[in-house]
Amino acid sequence: MVQVIQVGPFALPASVLVTMAAIAVGWYAGRRLGRSRGLDLEPLLWRMLLAGLVVARLAFVWEWRGPYFADPLSMLDVRDGGWNAEAGFAAAILYGLYRARLQAALRRPVLAALLASGLVFGLGTFALSTSLRQAAPLPSLTLPSLEGDPVAVAGFAGRPTVINLWASWCGPCQREMPLLHRAQSTGADVNFVFVNEGETIETVARYLEQHRLPLRNVLLDARLQLGSALGQRALPTTFFFDAQGRLVGTRIGELSEATLAQRLAEITPTRPPRIHSR
Repeated sequence: MVQVIQVGPFALPASVLVTMAAIAVGWYAGRRLGRSRGLDLEPLLWRMLLAGLVVARLAFVWEWRGPYFADPLSMLDVRDGGWNAEAGFAAAILYGLYRARLQAALRRPVLAALLASGLVFGLGTFALSTSLRQAAPLPSLTLPSLEGDPVAVAGFAGRPTVINLWASWCGPCQREMPLLHRAQSTGADVNFVFVNEGETIETVARYLEQHRLPLRNVLLDARLQLGSALGQRALPTTFFFDAQGRLVGTRIGELSEATLAQRLAEITPTRPPRIHSR
């Protein structure tokens, strides 16, 4: 199973699609059974969904509270993809069961919604975890570095590796680049590789110089080969490989300090690098 599903210009991680499918199936099952009993379950389903979303975010913020407490307003920026789906589902389940306990007529529709949603989420999560064991390796591509030397991408295997696809015109790329630079400066046990997509060496060098970003491992992908090999064209996209060169996770969109720390912990479970705040 692929980790990212792309439809036209839109790309979503498979884990997000699994969660959305679970919510949709549970919603349909609960609403249909409720209607057959003359009940409007939608208000309760909305409250369950809201409870789940709030708790999913709060649980993630608490788990990675260091970066968020250093910048409290960043807790509100949900664009960073920081959610704890398991905690969210647990909150929705508990709230639904609580409401069903107070009103007997709601019990079967609520249980139907929870069982349908839980089944889809469980099966989808199992399929994703199984697919990770058969993850694709680092692509066998050779790209020129900013210095003009050919670099084999597969040669980064042996240490955990983070590959960031970016371009100088990409706003989210620009915002996350200083964070990735700090991570590269402090994460000696992790390879950070910055693959520019489709721009000339002059454009890339000028951008890095203007923004004072002395990055290492800057590669040029004029023909967008790496994105094609990994099945992803959206920018920014960051790929996380373990020390064996297997793809462990993919983040589409801008990273925050917390979501980067979370992903690094997945590929360096014994001692994830500490990112110095600004």
